[in-house]
Amino acid sequence: MAISMRGRRGRRLKAEINVVPYIDVMLVLLVIFMVASPLFNPGVINLPTAAQSPQAPSEYIQIALQPNTAATIGLSGSKHASQTPESMASREALLMRLRALHVQYPEVPVMISGDKDIKYDEVIVMISEAKKIGIQRVGLATKQ
Repeated sequence: MAISMRGRRGRRLKAEINVVPYIDVMLVLLVIFMVASPLFNPGVINLPTAAQSPQAPSEYIQIALQPNTAATIGLSGSKHASQTPESMASREALLMRLRALHVQYPEVPVMISGDKDIKYDEVIVMISEAKKIGIQRVGLATKQ
């Protein structure tokens, strides 16, 4: 019996986690990602293309948004080419002028152009506000 008691005392349970295999796996994954990452070019994004409108409007309300909350609004087209665009200091003044132009010319569509430094959210808000006013045709001006 003394032999069996001695055998039990000599064994102790280890409550440790062996992390060496986990480190090996992580190093292998790191090497795989380092080798595979130059194969993918995240800088190239496939953007959808938009064709030119088949029937461009002859006259429209032009809104040009600028980053400092300033904007210009005016009528463009064959009938109203002599009218110069008005500068607006705030978005509220721009919306009031847009309402007035829509009441005066209810069938004229709106063309919105934004500066390259403007937040995209401001363009979306302007589209939404134009739709709330009741303007049916709202378009975005793009470079060609």
